[in-house]
Amino acid sequence: MRRRRFLQIAAACCVAGPAQAAGWQGVALGADVAVQLDGPGAEAALAEVPGLLARIEAVFSLYRDSELSRINAAGGGVPSRWMAEVLALADRLHGLTGGVFDPTVQPLWRALAEGGDGTAARAVIGWDRVVLAPDLRLAPGQALTLNGVVQGWASDLVRDWLAARGFTRALVNIGEYAALGGPFRLGIADPVAGILAERHLSGGALATSSPGAMLVGGQGHILHPKGYGPRWSTVAVEADSAALADGLSTALVFADRAGVAAVRAQVPEVRAVVLVDFNGDLQVV
Repeated sequence: MRRRRFLQIAAACCVAGPAQAAGWQGVALGADVAVQLDGPGAEAALAEVPGLLARIEAVFSLYRDSELSRINAAGGGVPSRWMAEVLALADRLHGLTGGVFDPTVQPLWRALAEGGDGTAARAVIGWDRVVLAPDLRLAPGQALTLNGVVQGWASDLVRDWLAARGFTRALVNIGEYAALGGPFRLGIADPVAGILAERHLSGGALATSSPGAMLVGGQGHILHPKGYGPRWSTVAVEADSAALADGLSTALVFADRAGVAAVRAQVPEVRAVVLVDFNGDLQVV
């Protein structure tokens, strides 16, 4: 099962919307995509979504010729506007999480996925060694993954694109959820415990991370830059933006409850953090 797909599965049964809403489904950035849109001209707008997603993948995909893959191959470059925006958010998330959110784990992820020894890959991890301006430069041996934030960023982008066209009610899911209007009723599920709670989303976003949703090298697919294991089976973050929720849910799987509360207190855009432990018990911060 695709990583972080449990929220999507829960939401498939729990989204409440007008009967006349139009919808589109596809795949982008390694995630199943679903856009639900209500209002005159919905079908025409949805017909443009695949082209917009193709432009996003041309920047951020790790699995095809893209701006990100070329940056990784060359060790840097001059970032596009979209790339610079996501890199700036990654830098903010790195600071907010005490370095836990670190896009330079990509060589380790690849080494583990290919069954190799991750020792050499661990040695090159370090966002603090990345130069962001005036041009992007990676340290020798480094490569970036933006998978911990870009699905949420893409959900925000499509939602805002629809809002700019005059729509007032939509639910965009590109691995994480961004709502325009609402309310939308979304279920939160854990890989082991199943559906545990629901959130009513109006004009915000919801992202979830479950390390055990997919294994890489015999361990959860979300990697700590220093090799620590996750403290939570699932973390869901409700926030104003899906990009912020995505990045925080990724990093907070490694934080204790006090650490989660500390991040929550310093980020006013966060509305709630839902934690599920390995016994299936749930708490909201």
